[in-house]
Amino acid sequence: MKLAKRQPPAILVIFALWLMVLASSSQATIIAPILPRIGEALGIPQTLQGTLVTGYAIALSTFAIIIGPISDRFGRRPILLAGTSLMAVMLALHGLANDFISLLSVRIGAGVSGGILTGVAVAYVGDYFPYERRGWASGWVMSGFAFGQVVAVPIGTILAELYGFRSPFYLFAIVAMISFLLILAVLPQPLVKREGEKLSVKTALKSYWKLLQKPTVRNAAVAYATMLFAVSTFTVFFPTWLEQKLGMSPSATATLFMVGGLANILTGPQAGRLSDKIGRKPMIVGSCFISATVFTATPFIVSGTLSAYVVFFCVMMLLALRLSPLQALLTTLVPDHQRGSLMSLVVAVGQLGGGLGGVAAGVAYAEFGYFGNAFLSALFISVTGLIVFYGVLEPAKFNQ
Repeated sequence: MKLAKRQPPAILVIFALWLMVLASSSQATIIAPILPRIGEALGIPQTLQGTLVTGYAIALSTFAIIIGPISDRFGRRPILLAGTSLMAVMLALHGLANDFISLLSVRIGAGVSGGILTGVAVAYVGDYFPYERRGWASGWVMSGFAFGQVVAVPIGTILAELYGFRSPFYLFAIVAMISFLLILAVLPQPLVKREGEKLSVKTALKSYWKLLQKPTVRNAAVAYATMLFAVSTFTVFFPTWLEQKLGMSPSATATLFMVGGLANILTGPQAGRLSDKIGRKPMIVGSCFISATVFTATPFIVSGTLSAYVVFFCVMMLLALRLSPLQALLTTLVPDHQRGSLMSLVVAVGQLGGGLGGVAAGVAYAEFGYFGNAFLSALFISVTGLIVFYGVLEPAKFNQ
């Protein structure tokens, strides 16, 4: 593919990626608030419900690993187009799911499209924007996740309550198709060096092996995994606990995710911009240890709707404080022509952590109640902070 010469305004590039993040993240996030509806409709026991998260995460991890070297060789743009079109199709197919196996299958299909998109989207930001603006750009792009929480996920949750759990996936299929058309119309192929070796399984494995020889890359991957493990164990059964133990209604749960998304919108872009000035690590590490405190306290301080909203607002704010700085930091660890492989590797390992968190969340909730989930979340987010502090290098700009 020839390199595109046109350079659209940065705001159009950000908006195209933002819409893709909105579609991809919303269809993944919606599982948590509508999990009780899914269980009721298809007769899925609580101990198996977490596997819907796990199946998605494993598929995402597998295809992220596959797609990384391909994007390094052929560029990010065609991969983004393939991923968004596949996601639109797989989300539409959720309408045919009528039992646990069929729903798990289409969630795995959605995970495949997520694997194609997730690491490549972050790599595109690294390709297109200079390092001193990547925190800003990443913060705005990832605010698509927050907007999904504020608008798309609450709407999807209400649709699921009124018309069945399949209805929100139709909505997100439409958003995914719009994102495909927008990427086709406005995103250029970044002018960066690409991988020159012939693409093969051998060269891909060789590339990943070289990456894994770098301690900072290994540490970054493990940190991403422990972070997503902590987020998953906290959030997957949080709505279920609020409904079963505190009597919150499904509509109140939908509003909960709106509150969390608002926290992300208010914090994400500012966090990225601030990290451009003071460095990534202080924000990541500080967010991790404050999050550990909040996770530990949650079962004891949440006693009703208002306290649940306050806690979830804080949790999502802290997530935003570390997510865009961490992604910006990751883009600096390797040369341009290895960035796709690096991000795919980190995302794959991270999603495996999130998937294991989904399984652990189901077991912990069944055995110990939500206290078990909160304890696991606090433990693993503390590990994330320690790994980043001791094992991930900050660029020289912030070490002078």
